[in-house]
Amino acid sequence: MLNARHHRNALTGLTVLACATPALAAAQAQDDSGSDWGMDISLILEGVYYNEMSEGVHEPAGFDDGHDHGHGHDHDHDHSFDDGFNLGHNELVFEADLGGLLDGTLMIGFDDSDIEVEEAYLTTRSLPAGLQLKAGKFLSDIGYINSRHVHDWDFVDRPLVNEYLFGDHGLQEIGVQGTWVAPTETYTQLGVELLQGDNSFIPYEGSGGSHTDGDDTIHSSFSDVSGPRMVTAFAKVGPDLGPDHAAQFGVSGGYANTWQQETEHGSGLEEWDGDAWFAGLDAVYKYSSGRAYGHGDWRVQGEYFYREVDLDYQRRQFDTTHERHGIEGSGKSRQDGLYVQGVYGFAPRWEAGLRTEALGLTNDGRIERDDLDTAIPSFDTSYRHSAQVTFRPVEPVFLRAQLTQNDFVDDHGDRDRGLEFMFQVNVALGAHGAHRF
Repeated sequence: MLNARHHRNALTGLTVLACATPALAAAQAQDDSGSDWGMDISLILEGVYYNEMSEGVHEPAGFDDGHDHGHGHDHDHDHSFDDGFNLGHNELVFEADLGGLLDGTLMIGFDDSDIEVEEAYLTTRSLPAGLQLKAGKFLSDIGYINSRHVHDWDFVDRPLVNEYLFGDHGLQEIGVQGTWVAPTETYTQLGVELLQGDNSFIPYEGSGGSHTDGDDTIHSSFSDVSGPRMVTAFAKVGPDLGPDHAAQFGVSGGYANTWQQETEHGSGLEEWDGDAWFAGLDAVYKYSSGRAYGHGDWRVQGEYFYREVDLDYQRRQFDTTHERHGIEGSGKSRQDGLYVQGVYGFAPRWEAGLRTEALGLTNDGRIERDDLDTAIPSFDTSYRHSAQVTFRPVEPVFLRAQLTQNDFVDDHGDRDRGLEFMFQVNVALGAHGAHRF
């Protein structure tokens, strides 16, 4: 992790990415002490051709509630792409060394209709004893892929387990992170994050809202819970395997003290209120053949996450004379998922990859109304399988084709398979620092 700036063009499917131009980079000024403050600017553009070749179930059973797919828009599981050509996820990145004491990063994401500050944080450079602090808005370092941006993936889309357990942007929060790298031959990093807790891992809505039905109003009974509302911890170990082999193994977890969500149904209001925790394992292995342009290189990675939400349930009705409480109950939601993927450089500048995913191996959903009783439904596991081929004509450009089969179960227990194709062009312009592991 140690402050390594990175741009790595690896996505599956075929996305067009353009990274920042050299003409934009390296604006410099001097402070009174004579130290240089340099700024690197990069632009990442993505274009995607998408085709749903056969339609299947779009949302895995038990995971659709509250799922927001891309810049505030609700979408089915078509990656928010329309059939045909799409402007994908794009980024404008500013990075600066602030007098040798801090690194500053600002990352702005945009598509054809929205602009969003995705990351904006400061990172220390000179704390003693392997310590480092980060503060601002950033992607959490839980797991492996969560902290990587779109242009740094090996496939076009985010793994299902990361997307549906933590949100379409992954676990992305405002807060503070502290890490420590042990002074040992084996790379060992420990980290803790104290986060505000507004991410979709905690669909927190707070109080003060109201819901109307004609002239009648049902007020939310949620209480405001001040942040920070979430804490995470992670550990990463990278053993020394020699010059050609590298590996990293990780464990991570987190706890959120507030999980609040409400759904309006006619004159009734359903509310869930509780807390949540998660835990996960991740592993990555890389092999370098030493041949030109990645020929013969291997990358293998996988992650598993488990999430449990402890909820109180309440359905409240309103009639013309008074507000009445209907059904109350409590229970737990348990869900998990995993993926395993591998990428091989079968020729200079060419690579191919396979990924298989399972979502909801454990899949006990939220409390549901069942007459006057509460029940926690169980759902079957959904699967997804993807294959990609990537060509890199020059280092800052890649073209990628991805074919994906969705094997999802819906909330009624019906299983259906869908097939989709994505083509992506990714171009990187601008200053590039060291690649992250």
